[in-house]
Amino acid sequence: MPNSVYKVIEVIGSSPTSWEEAAELALQTAGETLRNLKVAEVTKQDLKIQDGKVVAFRTRMSLSFKVLG
Repeated sequence: MPNSVYKVIEVIGSSPTSWEEAAELALQTAGETLRNLKVAEVTKQDLKIQDGKVVAFRTRMSLSFKVLG
């Protein structure tokens, strides 16, 4: 197996419904411009609150993809 190099970036997805939907949106959007995505790691989840109510679920993820050479 040849040696490989991977790059890691961080993305944040937001959803009014759930952390899972926020993660899926972030992955789908990143996948539109990045190729060879290999691993997604959820690093943080938080909530946006307005007037005492949750208005958005946010999921921060590290994505890794293979660098083509």
